[in-house]
Amino acid sequence: MKRLNSRDKNFEAQFAELLKRGAMDIDAVSATVKSILDEIRHEGNSALKRHIARFDGWKAADDSALQIDPAEMKSAYDALDGNLKEALHLAYERIYSYHQKQMPKSWLDFEQNGSVLGQKVTPVDRAGLYIPGGKAAYPSSLLMNAIPAIVAGVEEIVVCTPTPGDEVNSLLLGAMHLCNITKAFKVGGASAIGAMAYGTETIPKTDVITGPGNIFVATAKKLVFGEVNIDMIAGPSEIGIIADESADPRYLAIDLLSQAEHDEMASSLLITTSEAVADATVEEIEKALKTLDREKIARESIDKRGAVIVVKDLDEATHFMNRIAPEHLELMVANPFELLPKIKHAGAIFMGSYTPEPIGDYIAGPNHTLPTGGTAKFYSPLNVENFLKKSSIIAMSKAGIDALGEACALLAQTEGLDAHRKSVEIRLKD
Repeated sequence: MKRLNSRDKNFEAQFAELLKRGAMDIDAVSATVKSILDEIRHEGNSALKRHIARFDGWKAADDSALQIDPAEMKSAYDALDGNLKEALHLAYERIYSYHQKQMPKSWLDFEQNGSVLGQKVTPVDRAGLYIPGGKAAYPSSLLMNAIPAIVAGVEEIVVCTPTPGDEVNSLLLGAMHLCNITKAFKVGGASAIGAMAYGTETIPKTDVITGPGNIFVATAKKLVFGEVNIDMIAGPSEIGIIADESADPRYLAIDLLSQAEHDEMASSLLITTSEAVADATVEEIEKALKTLDREKIARESIDKRGAVIVVKDLDEATHFMNRIAPEHLELMVANPFELLPKIKHAGAIFMGSYTPEPIGDYIAGPNHTLPTGGTAKFYSPLNVENFLKKSSIIAMSKAGIDALGEACALLAQTEGLDAHRKSVEIRLKD
């Protein structure tokens, strides 16, 4: 694991390398992804079935084989262990409650002259959710993407998920039933993004596509943006931790590994004011690695993309962490709420020793679909507004147009737009 110290002469160059962690070589796969998208656009289901055979290793006998039967979802839900079912419901309720609080309101403002200005908030008609599969299945991602769409009032939700070997994770199926999903398809990768962006004979075209995925999925989302809306371009998972001398190295170690075990490209970064905490955390990481089922993945991630940075104080720690703008940020310090005002850029902020990042992944309530690779400087977590659009409302009274019309006509004339000017002036004369 890399060790850096802000006092070292070459620190800035080393730190600059860490900031490149989110770089994805989209150019390297763009041609392949564009070809996949073009095939989906022009050939529809026949291209989908060809891609499934190539990438997921099974052949769809006909178009109906692409869709997951809602009865299969219900059967999987009914067969879930009681404790697991209870946990799923608890997660659903907490995520729903949190996202309900995000819901913006339509409003009207009545001016004294009788004019009315306002805003109308309306859900999109159809949302497409991409739920990753392959190395692991993530039912939690289904909850995190579907529930804000449900809260927003989206009429139709379409789910696509890869199913290697034509197998669907039973817990994912159960989560689909819980979310009342009726249109889910066994399609993954760039093919799924193309299907939801353009529509096929079986998969309907959507208005927005959300959900994380690999570089092919991220590239596809970037290429279809404009045809549909998207949530963000998300890369590998990451965690940043700010720790002072009060932090428990055991907590720090396992929390860093909670991201490293996702995949080899994940980043786990610790910034601490204490040399002793840095040393002890590195030791604890080595101990904990040996206990993990995904040791090989986590070890490669920690060795190649992990780092411990020692700084002189918490002000310096927040300065460097704001430059990193991590997906997940833990504040493992004595007084995290004192530090909070200094944090400018982070996808989700976890406060104190008893708030590990995984609590946010599953059950706390806030969304776990978060900006990565420094994009927290301008992206927000997935939320209900990703599934909403806003329309401006303008209703001018005669007194209102009389009061504003001359200024409006003058501006239109200055821009050389005669019809604009006359459109206003004709109403001033009436």
